[in-house]
Amino acid sequence: MNDAPSNKTTKDSQAGIAPAREPIKRTAEVSAQTHGLRFDQAAAQLFPEFSRGRLQQWIKSGDLTVDGQPGKTKQKLQSGSQLVLDAEFEIETPWQPENIPLNIVFEDEHLLVLDKPAACTVHPAPGLNSGTLANAVLAHCPANAELPRCGIVHRLDKDTTGLLVVAKSLSAHASLVEQLQARTVSRVYRAIVCGKLISGGTVDQPVGRHASVRIKMAVYKTSVASSTAKPAITHFRIEERFSQHTELRINLETGRTHQIRVHMAHIRHPLVGDPVYNSRYRRSAQISDSLDESLRRFPRQALHATALSFIHPYTGEESSFSADLPADYKALLAELKAEEKTIHTE
Repeated sequence: MNDAPSNKTTKDSQAGIAPAREPIKRTAEVSAQTHGLRFDQAAAQLFPEFSRGRLQQWIKSGDLTVDGQPGKTKQKLQSGSQLVLDAEFEIETPWQPENIPLNIVFEDEHLLVLDKPAACTVHPAPGLNSGTLANAVLAHCPANAELPRCGIVHRLDKDTTGLLVVAKSLSAHASLVEQLQARTVSRVYRAIVCGKLISGGTVDQPVGRHASVRIKMAVYKTSVASSTAKPAITHFRIEERFSQHTELRINLETGRTHQIRVHMAHIRHPLVGDPVYNSRYRRSAQISDSLDESLRRFPRQALHATALSFIHPYTGEESSFSADLPADYKALLAELKAEEKTIHTE
């Protein structure tokens, strides 16, 4: 979806058809973490379902106010200030539906829970207009074209597998986004990392865009060290130990871009196969040729979103879902276990 303002005349407007619009009403309070940020930066953190370009447009039009008054995109906000978004969401982009199979774990009239495969990008982006999960969702649920980001309320990296939830109405979308912001959505991952951890723990370090490498994120000592840094908390515990690797069960308290991958690399236990944060594979002298070959050939970061829980937007009941480990992850685990068995029988 192209959220940036555009002066182009759309096909619909040429035909005299008014673009689809939905009323949007949101409120949020500037927290200690967003204190001192620019209006548009704070809004992007408090209303993450909308792009910064669209939020800037609403600030300029007066649809997004601070303490009841219009503001400027670059003005610094104070902790405790109240933001109110009262606008209309106009569907501007023509993401195209595509008949791509979806692995549907659950569906009702309000939402979808999907098990995303590897090598699947969630949203279209510059240079990538087709073949994404959003294109597939639009084919399955055409009405989702009228929702922010096609109703997909949280994302997984292209090569991360597992569960994500898609809203099918604006009210369901608002409820799920609110739960994500309140950190009441439970997201559990399985991951295989390099090195042998002794115990579980927590990484509580802000994550923001890398200063010089745009495709990377980085840990910052404080969330104000970078204009893009946001608080990020990752809890992990040991699932299984191997001689040179560890499988972890990871629970996200926050959901930042590349959060698990960045935090694990930060504590010097990067994910196996991670092409961005663990790109230099080094063979350990203690492993077999077979395991070495499996590690070299593993095609992606060994990360799978295995469990997801939230309050259903309409029933009010807790909804919990799980997804089996994908075949490539299972095969790598089997190789690690076989290696361990060999070590202990020698």
